[in-house]
Amino acid sequence: MCSTPPHVRPLSLQDLPGLLAVQLACYGEGFVESGEVFARRLASPANCSLVLERAGVVCAYLAAYRSVRHKVTPLHGSFEAVPQPDTLYLHDMAVLPDCAGQGLARALLKPMWDAARAQGLQHTALVSVQGSQGYWERQGYAVQPLADAVQRERLASYGAGAVYMVRML
Repeated sequence: MCSTPPHVRPLSLQDLPGLLAVQLACYGEGFVESGEVFARRLASPANCSLVLERAGVVCAYLAAYRSVRHKVTPLHGSFEAVPQPDTLYLHDMAVLPDCAGQGLARALLKPMWDAARAQGLQHTALVSVQGSQGYWERQGYAVQPLADAVQRERLASYGAGAVYMVRML
């Protein structure tokens, strides 16, 4: 499978079993979000999630949507459409551990960033969890404090060590 070129395309309902398998392999039980949650997200008009597959097997995914800066999607939350999005929100990206180090994350991020720029979005944002802050800093993201108490509460749904990060597109 690893010698097969990756194919990146929009995430669909048919991908959910593979997505859930990747998610469980990467995060363990603590951060696993259900198929029902992902189905709701896919139905959102703001959704722009991608999947990467090789030989028909889901190897990685990037759950994302168009939002506004300083708005956090809580763990298990829906992708809420906003009237005037300015930010590409990266909710979740995971790569099968067996496929790590092969550039698959970058293969998902680059087309996502390019599409967001083409749509006129100015920023990209995310919540860094499980010690991933250094990775995201290497991708150009920086920690930004959240002034709004509701958004800080949403951030807290990810547990200790979670930080909100933003990058210019």
